[in-house]
Amino acid sequence: MRTRLIKTIIIALSLCCVNLMSAKSTAKRAKVNMKRLEARLDSVMQSHYDPRSPGAALLIAKNGKAIYDKGIGIADMATGEKIDGNTAFNIASISKQFTAIGALKMQEMGLINLNNSVASYFPEFKNDIWKKVKLQHLLSHSSGVPDARPRGDRNFMLTATDEQSVQYMKDLTELHFEPGTAYEYINPTFDLFYLLVERKTGMKFVDFQKKYLFDRAGMKNVQYFTPEAKIAHMAHGYIVNEDAVVSGSDSDYAKKREKVENDYVDGKGVHWAECDYGEETFFATKADGGIYTTTHDFLKWENALRGNTLVKRSSKRQAYTAHTLVTGSKWSGYQNRDNTWYGYGWFIDKTPGREVKIYHTGDNGGFQAYAAKYERSRVNVIMLENQNTVERWTLQLEIEKILREEGVLK
Repeated sequence: MRTRLIKTIIIALSLCCVNLMSAKSTAKRAKVNMKRLEARLDSVMQSHYDPRSPGAALLIAKNGKAIYDKGIGIADMATGEKIDGNTAFNIASISKQFTAIGALKMQEMGLINLNNSVASYFPEFKNDIWKKVKLQHLLSHSSGVPDARPRGDRNFMLTATDEQSVQYMKDLTELHFEPGTAYEYINPTFDLFYLLVERKTGMKFVDFQKKYLFDRAGMKNVQYFTPEAKIAHMAHGYIVNEDAVVSGSDSDYAKKREKVENDYVDGKGVHWAECDYGEETFFATKADGGIYTTTHDFLKWENALRGNTLVKRSSKRQAYTAHTLVTGSKWSGYQNRDNTWYGYGWFIDKTPGREVKIYHTGDNGGFQAYAAKYERSRVNVIMLENQNTVERWTLQLEIEKILREEGVLK
């Protein structure tokens, strides 16, 4: 009996040693080779951008800390200022997540309820259709409200504010579909939250966002654009100066562009035209796409969200929940990809066999932006560009592949 007991103890100790060695081996394999990761990311960025042209800033973070933080290219072709993590880009539609979190904050404060109808907050919207559209439908791009802004009026589209962009809704009598039944990406429905903030809080929209979001996140280099704004290290957006027609599933607009007389020539002889406020539409609205910020400040935003310092965990869960199926929608091509849903201010990619990706894209004028989070791996990818010749989705898939192969993503 004693001999059998001794043998059992020896076997148990042996198994413990084997398990410990295996755990150490696994931990060793899991350690990221930072030099190789940096070299591979440098290579992919250099393959897409030229340091003498408009370019991009890329920040990748793990557990809230940057593990890759570099810029490539020129922020301002007139001055030659280079891009880095302190360069301020227009993030276009990524601004919607800030509006969504602001709305969820108001709900926590008891000022609104996302399950209530638009009609209950906007009595001037007389038609009965507004009794069917709920605030949550606006945030999830499932309202059925058409974008009926006067796109033929170029001056209006260049300068229209949030208030002006929603004026057509007062006379709206029909929806594209029953609210909550389909996906159609639309900008002006987010502008309704600009008015809603001011009506329910008594504060200016930008002041509310600053007090409850930007300041609490510690964001010092973020602001909503105005024509008179002084933005430190501000990038300008640029497009290749040529006649072209631009469209595609990775862009929320499609239009013809014509070559302009005034342009900038880079070191490779490529001609670039400035394309932001004054040259392109939608820069004057705020709730749907007006933010300028840096990759460094955006990481502070992501960390504040992860730490639940802006809204409760339950509110954040609402934003990250897949509310609206994007895939296969007949109403909108924007991010209409396989396994894609929309939450409140974020897309959710549920590709089988891959970690769930919560992300958003933004594009306006010469700006392109992409911000993704992988909650299980605690990884953020933030890429801001001031030119739009690079196929953004292809590039981010290349970056994702590298992160997976190098053990950054699970």
